[in-house]
Amino acid sequence: RVGWQVAEAVRYHEDVSKKEADEKAREMFRLVGISEDRFNEYPHQFSGGMKQRVVIAMALACNPDLLIADEPTSALDVTIQAQVLEMISDLQKRKNTAMILITHDFGIVAKCCDTVGVVYAGEIIEFGTLEQIFERPLHPYTAGLFAAIPSMTTDVDRLSPIHGAPPDPTCLPKGCKFAPRCPHATDECRSRDMNTYILADGHQVRCHMFEKEAGTQPEGGDR
Repeated sequence: RVGWQVAEAVRYHEDVSKKEADEKAREMFRLVGISEDRFNEYPHQFSGGMKQRVVIAMALACNPDLLIADEPTSALDVTIQAQVLEMISDLQKRKNTAMILITHDFGIVAKCCDTVGVVYAGEIIEFGTLEQIFERPLHPYTAGLFAAIPSMTTDVDRLSPIHGAPPDPTCLPKGCKFAPRCPHATDECRSRDMNTYILADGHQVRCHMFEKEAGTQPEGGDR
């Protein structure tokens, strides 16, 4: 039963009685907008959006310092997505919880995030504030992602896809992992690992093209 699942998380992490755990679980049901009348129902009796609310209740029941949300709105329709994201944001503020949000949807990033890290082949290749990433994407991969998004204000005949395919994680290329797909790649990119360069405004990028522009010494590098 879904109520028991939430209460179990509380009992596992906190030294409380079954009654106290049930009370905390019911409180979380109220916070995520689920009627207490459904406390003893089974998962198959819930819609996708309601199941997601139960999972969020479980995740936040013990007041974690950090919430890691991995694609929290996948398989949900747009309306339910908006409701779930608004609820997560509200609960995050109420409980003063930091959040790492993992998503492929730039719309969700724009709505929920303050800082953004762009990951390619298991590496953070660009990191900055939301405004920095959206207004001036630096890494060719980040720029390629934005170029592939249809514009609501500009007419285009064709989108600009990123050619090629992501590398096999069991056989990663030497040097920059994006080099085989990058239109700016040089022999240096293909031969040695990338440094992460920090620009004067704090914007970070893992690409040799920004070595001269970097405001400080590079971090990371050949490993």
